[in-house]
Amino acid sequence: MRQYSVPVRYAHYETVVKGYIDRIVVCRGDECIAEHPRLWGKAGVHLNPVHYLALLERKPGGLDHARPLEDWKLPSCFRDLRSRLEADLDGEGTREYIKVLRLLEKHSPKELARAVEQGLRCGASSRDAIAQFLIPRPEWRCTRFSLDGHEHLREVQVDCVDVADYNRLLGQEVGA
Repeated sequence: MRQYSVPVRYAHYETVVKGYIDRIVVCRGDECIAEHPRLWGKAGVHLNPVHYLALLERKPGGLDHARPLEDWKLPSCFRDLRSRLEADLDGEGTREYIKVLRLLEKHSPKELARAVEQGLRCGASSRDAIAQFLIPRPEWRCTRFSLDGHEHLREVQVDCVDVADYNRLLGQEVGA
C-alpha cells in the first residue's frame, strides 16, 4: 500500500486522489490540499514535513522525534535560529521555532531561508520578525509617487507648516 500525507487539518476527511504519471494530487472538494511525487511499487510512504507542523506547534516536544521530519534537510541557518530561540526563550523557544517553520506553508524553503538569514544577521529571530523579511518590497529608488487614478487629489493645495503652531496647541509660548 502507498501512503501520502495531507495537512493535519484534513485528517479524517473524505478526499479524492488524482493519480498522474509523475505525481498524485489530493483534493477535498474543489481545493487541492496536497501534491506528492508518485510512488511506484507495491508499498511506500511519502510524508511532507510541512503537513505536520500545525500538530507540532501544539506538541513541540515531538519536534525531534516526529517520523515525517526524520530526513528533513534544512539549511544550517534553521539550526542556528532554533539554538538562538531556545536560548533566548527557554521553554517557548521550540514553539516559536515551529511557528517560523510554519511559514513554509506559504513560502518556499529558499525564500524562508533567506528571511531567516536576514533575521539572524540583525538579531530578529521571532516568527513575526522573520515574516517581515518575506514581504516583497520594491527597490525604493524605483518607486515614484503617482496620482494615477486619484485625479481629484491634483487640486489639493498644502500650505507650509509653521512648527510654532504645534507649540501653541500645547499651550506653550513661541520662543519661550
